[in-house]
Amino acid sequence: MFFSLRNKLFLVFTCLLTIPFLILSLVIPGVFTNYIKNQTQDLTVEMMDQFSLYINSITMQAADIGQQVLVNPITQDWIRTEAKHNDMDTLSTAKLLARNELNTLLSSMTVNNSNSISVSIFTHNGEGIWGKYTNLENIDWYSDFINYNKTYTHSHIDANQQSALMRDKNINSHLIPLVDLNSLEDRGVIKVNFSTDLIEESLNKITTGEHGNTFIVDEEGTNILTGEIKTPSHIIAKTLTEINDIRKEQGLVEIDGSNEEYLLFYQRLSVGDWILLSEVTKEDLFSKPNRLQRSLLLLSAGLFFITIIASFLFSSSITNPLRELTKAMNHLEKGDFQSVQRVMPTIKSQNNEIRYMLNVFTHTIDRLKSLIDSEFKLNIRRRNAEYKALLLQINPHFLNNTLEIIGGLAAQGKNKDVMNVSVYLGRMLRYSLDTKSDIVTLGEEIQYIRNYATILQLRYEKDLQITIDEDPKSKSLPITKFVLQPLVENAVKYSLISKNHALVNIETYFVNDRLTMVVEDDGIGISEEVILNLTDNDKNSNNLNVLESSGNSIGLKNVISRLRLHYGDQFSYHIDTKENKGTRIVLSIDFKRGA
Repeated sequence: MFFSLRNKLFLVFTCLLTIPFLILSLVIPGVFTNYIKNQTQDLTVEMMDQFSLYINSITMQAADIGQQVLVNPITQDWIRTEAKHNDMDTLSTAKLLARNELNTLLSSMTVNNSNSISVSIFTHNGEGIWGKYTNLENIDWYSDFINYNKTYTHSHIDANQQSALMRDKNINSHLIPLVDLNSLEDRGVIKVNFSTDLIEESLNKITTGEHGNTFIVDEEGTNILTGEIKTPSHIIAKTLTEINDIRKEQGLVEIDGSNEEYLLFYQRLSVGDWILLSEVTKEDLFSKPNRLQRSLLLLSAGLFFITIIASFLFSSSITNPLRELTKAMNHLEKGDFQSVQRVMPTIKSQNNEIRYMLNVFTHTIDRLKSLIDSEFKLNIRRRNAEYKALLLQINPHFLNNTLEIIGGLAAQGKNKDVMNVSVYLGRMLRYSLDTKSDIVTLGEEIQYIRNYATILQLRYEKDLQITIDEDPKSKSLPITKFVLQPLVENAVKYSLISKNHALVNIETYFVNDRLTMVVEDDGIGISEEVILNLTDNDKNSNNLNVLESSGNSIGLKNVISRLRLHYGDQFSYHIDTKENKGTRIVLSIDFKRGA
């Protein structure tokens, strides 16, 4: 059964050991994931704030330098000089003087700043302090400044630099209108340049996950710095859309990609429309918790199988001996001590309590078998004594009756009959005194009855008629001695009490493995009291206490007692009697049940 003791123990141990660990495997990574997410957000925001302060310092320095250059008289003098002498083929002395003074001013500013900042000045026709910009209107950063007023440029290379080192490097620039402060006319552009490397070196310090990306884009999603953005463009587009909807300066946006989920931390910088983004996938960010969860789940699975094996072995060590002990108890319930003694030595247990119980049970079985054997032998001896006593009751009684018959015949002078009776009596005595066995064939018992009937007929002559109908098939059947003679004797005795003539019929037949013996007479019948006494004794005990029987109980009670002692439940009897009309006694033995 599923709810056997072993299965209950197995289920309890498995649940107690596996379920808590499985719950921890699911809960701990979840808590760890939330913790990592919150910690990552806090750290990322902190690093973004630091980066924003750094960018602000650079851009504010660039803006200050640009304003200083714009308001400086030397710059204003150069503007007016360039306006007066716009002939590019010849340079007047005033124009050369103004340019040299401006070069000196810009060089000193470049040398004095700490962030590798350089300054370029050029007019709208492309004439610059460090060189000429051809096709100026087609340059992206200039076009964005003129058309969209974008004062901060994307990373680019500008060859019109004072320093040769800056000419080959990527730079970002802050653009300021070059205005004549006297006339407020827009004459050109002041371009304050700062190295892109300065921004990227600081930006690389912002790390999220193992493979996260940090970058700066404008509101259109275009990269502000160099290199290629690894984050998919459609993810960036969705992020910018949500940022515009949220309208917060910084925060976290979660985007579902086609194959994975993205976390994008953002912050709007104070530099133009620049937006700082730090992107990481959930799989990357939570790779350690996921690996931890997988490891815990694998460990849970291993623990589960180990628990199953351990629980099975542990529960089996308890239940297997108990199950075998139950089998032994089933044999004991049936009285099969041999099977019990065969099963018990095979039951092994390392459990001290169960081993003690097995030892006690084994000792109990041995004691019980010893007591039963002693009681059984005592009972066998008692039954044999009862049976021998019954035989001893029959023989003296019959001998006494027969001697009376011989004495009667002798008194009548019937010597021949006396001789015949003596011969039949001798045959009967040889039969009854043969103590080698109490079991004879039915044929021998019937022959004994014939000898007995002949003696009785010699005594009563025509007053007694005895008929015997013997089934040939029943002759060889084994039967206990003297089961018919007492019944025939009583039939004759109680038939001649009330009348001068007695009729006794004896019949045997064997049908369907059942032997039936019938003794029938036409006498006075059997009293109801005797029949009730026989019935009560039969109900109260399987074996009548015949040792306490007195002489007047010899007869029917004697026969029934001996047959019940010998055949047990195989034997049954039936009595039909009517007052002054006769009695029919039927004895039946089922040989098939005894097979």
